[in-house]
Amino acid sequence: MLCPPPEYRATYGDQPVWFGYRRNHKGAIPPQRTRKACLRKGKRVGNPCPICRDRNLHVDYRNVKLLDQFICPHSGIVFHPTRTGVCMQQHKLLSKAITQAQDHGLLWLQVPFVPAPRDDFSNQHPAVTRTPPAPTLAPGRPWYPWYEWQPPPAAAVARVRRLYRDYLKEGAGPPPPGGDPPGDPLHGIKRFFAPLPPKPLPPISFSTWGN
Repeated sequence: MLCPPPEYRATYGDQPVWFGYRRNHKGAIPPQRTRKACLRKGKRVGNPCPICRDRNLHVDYRNVKLLDQFICPHSGIVFHPTRTGVCMQQHKLLSKAITQAQDHGLLWLQVPFVPAPRDDFSNQHPAVTRTPPAPTLAPGRPWYPWYEWQPPPAAAVARVRRLYRDYLKEGAGPPPPGGDPPGDPLHGIKRFFAPLPPKPLPPISFSTWGN
């Protein structure tokens, strides 16, 4: 703490500065947010928050022992102002100072655990194992089997057919040479969305140019 240890221990003991603080509010149900600030028109309110009531408490990123009292020791989350009783102005200053202290390495930083998917680190796929020998290449055949054409999932094909059922043309004929593989369920869709050939220009009559 920046204040002298004997003075602090005589006032708070071993408890945090917000321990035993009780908010003043109307009715039996406390509001979900504390007051905006403890200074109104330059004067302090009757029941200031635990930070504003003690002038020896300084909210600074180097005051680690004070900032540590507003952090949950189990989850590393900053306590809600309704639990500590500090005003919203001091809560913003505390959150900013805690972030600066973590950036400077003065406070522990709780990093959330992110499980790594097994598929990203799997070595069962042929592409990440030992490279197989080159096959006897044939015209139109890929070098490795995982580059070959794979049929789309049946659910995806059914969904596309359901979305474009008014535009599909079944039995449009065999695929063009070098186009879709035989038995492609999306053959009708690909033929429907294929670009149309350019239309030929009409012939120009040179006899009408002089008129």
